Amino acid sequence: MASLTGTSISMTSFKASLAPGSRISNLKSVSLPVNRKSFTPLRLRPSRFRVSCAAKPETVEKVCEIVKKQLALPDGSAVNGESKFSALGADSLDTVEIVMGLEEEFGISVEEESAQSIATVQDAADLIEKLIENKGA
Repeated sequence: MASLTGTSISMTSFKASLAPGSRISNLKSVSLPVNRKSFTPLRLRPSRFRVSCAAKPETVEKVCEIVKKQLALPDGSAVNGESKFSALGADSLDTVEIVMGLEEEFGISVEEESAQSIATVQDAADLIEKLIENKGA
């Protein structure tokens, strides 16, 4: 169970008591019990608050493998969810090839606008899971 109180939050997908697309106004604190253990509620300062769910570790790992392959990185190269394509030496053409590899591997189609928003491995994994979820709906 999640408890949300008091400035504004917009949710596009939440599998609890809120319907997708629900909007909560005046959000001031958030309490999220995990495994029946409660934690101190988060107190939010007036600013933007974003709730997002990270992609499954398997998806992130698969994206890491594809990125390493597309960029011909040495076997010992450290690539993780926070790895930025540009920091790994990818230019715009490399990024297009990475996206094409992801489309092929996961059987998805990434729109150009979405592809331009991908800067990290985590961004790619999150987008993949979103597209797969939408594809199944």
